[in-house]
Amino acid sequence: MSTASPSPVAVTTARVSFSPWRVWTMALATMTQLMRMKILPFLVLFCILLVGVSFGFSAFNPEQQLSQLKTWSLGSLQLFSIVFGIVATALLLPKDIEDRTLYTILSKPVPRFDYLLGKLFGVLLLIASGLLIMDAMLSLILWMQQHLLFDAAIAHLEADKQATPEAVAQLKAIVARQGLTLNLHWAVFAIFLKAAVVTTLTLLISCISSSTLFTIVISFCMTIIGHGQSLIREFFFQPHLGSTAKRVASLALATIAPDLAQFDIVDSVVNGEIVPLAAVYEMSGIAAMYITVYLFVTHLVFAEKEL
Repeated sequence: MSTASPSPVAVTTARVSFSPWRVWTMALATMTQLMRMKILPFLVLFCILLVGVSFGFSAFNPEQQLSQLKTWSLGSLQLFSIVFGIVATALLLPKDIEDRTLYTILSKPVPRFDYLLGKLFGVLLLIASGLLIMDAMLSLILWMQQHLLFDAAIAHLEADKQATPEAVAQLKAIVARQGLTLNLHWAVFAIFLKAAVVTTLTLLISCISSSTLFTIVISFCMTIIGHGQSLIREFFFQPHLGSTAKRVASLALATIAPDLAQFDIVDSVVNGEIVPLAAVYEMSGIAAMYITVYLFVTHLVFAEKEL
């Protein structure tokens, strides 16, 4: 009696099971592809120029100068991560289709979910690498600046004969609060979480849209809406809707466009406030929820997409 051979469907199913190694390989290939597009070096140079501009503004005391440096630097990192996440992600799928790389990858066969996850991880790894490099540069600049400003302020107090122990202690506390602290790194982490959410949303829009320009424009519009949800709720929902309708409308708005204000701790860090770990855990959970939902919907859309 002959033994029945496994059906082609069973063989294909076994072959296309999820593979973390395959996803990692695609993520590294995506990083290489994006580096060749010259997007990252341009944005890094742009952010360095923005940070350099911050030194050109006058400030009256060390607290203002350090606060000003953090404001411009963290603002530059946020702009870099969001712009890079949107533009790079919007270009990936059309570029793979144009070069016919997508058909080569999916014919191996590679599950579409592995392809999407590899592309997303590639963009996020590149964003994380850029943020880590610029975080290290900013930390070094801020550390050097706070010591230089402290020494200059002490010299100024001594010249005015006001260098009392109380004045020196107060100055030291101010510089330490506004200088290099762990809060700076939490701010960079929050910027990464925000960029990760925006990047995943852009990947979803890219799978729905057939135009790169449309993907970029809609993604930027969603990002703007995400930053202004509190204003929308205050000026549009509050005066015209009841409590139940307002909750439903707010939930629908937060589902369509992510509430990016949840990740805004930059102002607190600039003001020298301490960021509690509970806030970091909450931001991480919110980001994980958005990324999971958007990635799930993206997979549903991409699985049915005709290529």
